[in-house]
This record gives sequence, structure tokens and C-alpha cells, in this order.
Amino acid sequence: MPELPEVETYVRELRPQLAGKRIVQGHVHWPRIIAQPESAPFLELIRGRRFDSFDRRGKYILLGLDSGESLIIHLRMTGEIRVHPATVEADKHTHLLLDLESGERLHYRDPRKFGRVWLVTDPATVLGKLGPEPLSAGFTPAGFGERLAGRSASIKALLLDQTILAGVGNIYADEALFLAKIDPRRRGGTLSPAEVAALHEAVRAVLQAGIEGRGSSLQNYAPPGGAKGVFQEQHQVFRRTDQSCYRCGAPIRRVVLAQRSTHFCPECQT
Repeated sequence: MPELPEVETYVRELRPQLAGKRIVQGHVHWPRIIAQPESAPFLELIRGRRFDSFDRRGKYILLGLDSGESLIIHLRMTGEIRVHPATVEADKHTHLLLDLESGERLHYRDPRKFGRVWLVTDPATVLGKLGPEPLSAGFTPAGFGERLAGRSASIKALLLDQTILAGVGNIYADEALFLAKIDPRRRGGTLSPAEVAALHEAVRAVLQAGIEGRGSSLQNYAPPGGAKGVFQEQHQVFRRTDQSCYRCGAPIRRVVLAQRSTHFCPECQT
């Protein structure tokens, strides 16, 4: 699933492709992809609208329209957005098409059909429960510590909880915990203030590095700008089971936490 760096890359690369372009009409090929409203009013409301702004909140893409409404997209596991010439045919996995006045088409493609699209006047109706943005000034060590205090769940599970922190997923949680030298199995409430501060810094560092690398191109993810992301080349632990730790040489272990594969160094992370 695309995480914060991948979604940020999407937003940055869609902006020059879509800014100021007007939607002539839309086509929904699988109605359940539209979470809100129903597909018929959705198509009516987007007709004639122009793309005005491009933002991200957690793992959500926000495309602002000149009507004041927001087109919100969550890619989930296999969703992807591409802007093609109108002559490019949609395949069977393309569930939403937007014809643009420029003679292009926006394709939303999703083989596993887990992604969703919303058209709303108030983004908070979709995003209101998300925690702070980890790269924002509002994400502080003190505030992070308050969110972890007294929690008995593993720190890995808490990093994946989008109400605690928006945008972190499996890849960047594993990488941040390695950088901070914290065992992912530790209960969140047991972290000392120094460990919370180290993890706060590590989360921000790996996310920023992920953005600079245009994300991690693993399996289904490829940015809309064309070339693949390269942050996977910097992974220290993620999907490196039984390989040597770059820091100490011990074999990387894999366990399952919060129903997700978790990778860590049993020697470096305590």
C-alpha cells in the first residue's frame, strides 16, 4: 500500500499534469469505487469542474476543484492514477475515467478494487479522525509521547494506527524503528522520553528520505511521473529477512505484529 512518501510523490507529479485542466465528463466502470456520493450524482457534480489544488493528508490524495469540492482518493493496495492521451484504451482494471478538455484522460486503475474515491465539500467528513502529519510542525516529541503514554499495544502497531499518526505504514514503521534502535515488539507505553524523541526524529527522517527517493517501488507502486521510486534501495530492514544487518551483521528477523510482517534487527533494536 502506498504510504506517505508515495502519496506525496503522487500529488507532486499529478500537479503539473492536471493543474487548471477541466473535466468534460466522467465514466464509472465499477460503481463501488465511488464511496461518496452515488456514482450518478458524482458524475453530474464533476462535469465541467477544473482542477484547482493538489494536497495530501496521510495516505489520501486531495484534488481540489474550482467548485470548492474535493476529490479524495485512497489508492489502498493496487490503485494507480495515470493521465493518458484520449486515444489510450482503458483496460479491464480501469474503474474510473475522467475526460479532460485538454484531450487527455485521467485513468483510475485498481486490479484488487480496494481503493476508493470521494467527492465532498468538507474533507473532514473523510479525514477527520486522522492523527497529526508527521512532517508538520504540529508533530512534536511531547505530543507523540502523550499519544503513546499508557498504551499496551506494540509500538509497531501504534505507528500503523492512523489516528495516532497519519501516513506511516509497514515500510516506514520498520525503517523508523530500526533507525531509532527500538524493538517493534515493545509496548508503546514503555518507551522513555529519550526513546520517544529518537523515534520522533527517525519517523521524520525516513519519511523525508522516502519523499526524496520518490517512494519505494515494490510490486505495484510506480509514480505517475513515469520512472520508479528508488527508496527501496535504502531499506535497512524491510523485507531483508535473514540478511545481515548493515549496522551489526546480525541476521534480520521477521515476525508478525498487528497482522503485518515486521522486520527488525534483534541485536540493534531493544
